[in-house]
Amino acid sequence: MLRTHKLTKRYGPRPALQSLSLHVEPGQFVALLGPNGAGKSTLFQVLTGLFAADEGEVEVAGHSLRTAPTAALRHIGVVFQQISLDLDLSVRRNLLFQADLQGLPRRIARERIDEDCARLGIAADLDRKARELSGGNRRKVELVRANLHRPAALLMDEATVGLDPKSRQDLLAALHADVRERNVCVLWATHWVEEALTADRVLVLHKGALLADGTPAEVTRALGGDTLEAAFIARTT
Repeated sequence: MLRTHKLTKRYGPRPALQSLSLHVEPGQFVALLGPNGAGKSTLFQVLTGLFAADEGEVEVAGHSLRTAPTAALRHIGVVFQQISLDLDLSVRRNLLFQADLQGLPRRIARERIDEDCARLGIAADLDRKARELSGGNRRKVELVRANLHRPAALLMDEATVGLDPKSRQDLLAALHADVRERNVCVLWATHWVEEALTADRVLVLHKGALLADGTPAEVTRALGGDTLEAAFIARTT
């Protein structure tokens, strides 16, 4: 569903991504685990078309991001690290604005907004301004927004930064439910090892290169540690 082939991105002479090849299959929750500065955010900016790669290819649902960007991006939903809601608009107006950008008919948009907000426990907040919500509920609104057009791939860039443990748990549970119920694929970027432990696969990124790819247990063995956390710290510091 999501594939990169020898993806390279440089900032001047410094490589942020180094010939990176990876894939994410439908129905998989994949943790992209890397320390700060590993290249996770750069990868997401390339995958979403905000940055152009210097070399390599990105494919989404079989569409090349280079030659067919509109078709490729149609299949992606994204939540970036920084909150990107209009804090002075209500939750409902934030979501309807995104639905309009996606070209969704208003009837379908309203049905999906009501359904998804109810599922995430924020239906009562629909007519509140986004700034009145907690950080966890703002993230839930962003997840609803990313899902409105029913993408095949969800990209989550360190989406739990600043959230309390319960909010982090709720957000992860909602994403795992999407994987099960809609067969989407999720690429979850994080530097928290505990968030990777329940993933179907873990990709370890360090200095723009892929160090390991497999289940949490396989990655732990590949990196040579007793635990995933110990192995990750030993190989990336």
